[in-house]
Amino acid sequence: MRTNRKAAARTAAALLTACALALVAGCSGSGGKDSEDKADDGGGGTTAKTPRMKIAMVTHSGEGDTFWDIVQSGAKVAAGKDNVQFLYAANKEGKEQAQLIQSYIDQDVDGLVVSLAKPEAVKAVLAKATAAGIPVVTINSGAEFSEPFGALGHIGQDEAIAGEAVGEELNERGRKKALCVIHEQGNVSLEARCAGVKKTFEGTVENLNIEGTNMPASTSSIEAKLQSAKDIDTVVTLGAPFAAASVKAKESAGSSAEINTFDLNEDVVKQLKAKEIGFAVDQQPYLQGYLAVDELWLNKNNGNVIGGGKPVLTGPALVTEEDVPALEKFTARGTR
Repeated sequence: MRTNRKAAARTAAALLTACALALVAGCSGSGGKDSEDKADDGGGGTTAKTPRMKIAMVTHSGEGDTFWDIVQSGAKVAAGKDNVQFLYAANKEGKEQAQLIQSYIDQDVDGLVVSLAKPEAVKAVLAKATAAGIPVVTINSGAEFSEPFGALGHIGQDEAIAGEAVGEELNERGRKKALCVIHEQGNVSLEARCAGVKKTFEGTVENLNIEGTNMPASTSSIEAKLQSAKDIDTVVTLGAPFAAASVKAKESAGSSAEINTFDLNEDVVKQLKAKEIGFAVDQQPYLQGYLAVDELWLNKNNGNVIGGGKPVLTGPALVTEEDVPALEKFTARGTR
């Protein structure tokens, strides 16, 4: 697994912070092999003896997007450790996402975790949250908007750096023409990924917008493109579910293009193992959920701000077939 050095430094800092948090929370002091064997959910320890909190997460997840299941897994483990009631809601449309945030403001939650895929749509409601004294942590997308919108900090990967890493990897693999598949139009993070690929890739990049919430239609769109453009030698999808769709589309189109993807889950690891996918970009979504809840808990109970208010990077790391043995256990339980 190859990790961007800038991301690695900040990820390491985040992990050190997470370890410190466990001590502050009064978690179990048992360690070593026995504790590793018992912590199959990626968590463990006792519940913090601090006042009960209510933290809500609102994301731009579309229906069936397994990425957010992993984010929630991390958030729920941190919530269990921190004596937090965790609430979750999602909508891929910015207007509806703003309405969900408002509903949690009305419930007087103690903290909000929000993704900023369509930042302008939620800007006004986040201003209401901060004005009401509700701290906000942003995750996953829209890092550049986090501080201006009044958030404590942002947890995720730098999407431009991640895209640039993909472009460099495609160069090493000798690719010449890439198809970058955008599954949600208007999502600033997805656009940044494709722009990053274009910046460093020495070949040509063409973007393809698909209807991400309709997998059969998405598969058909990719297949049609591969049939009409036989010179495409690599497909870059921006979410794990679309890697499988691209593998299917490739077979139907009779294409020899290599399929690569952003994000990791159990299916992607199986596809890496079967050599159906060349590489995947892991941004560690479990950490995004876990650290966001922990930051809000720490801020309330100890006045801490992870990363000093600067973005805390959880990726990118490039994962290939060689990394499968080390990852299978974690992806099978839904934590990577």
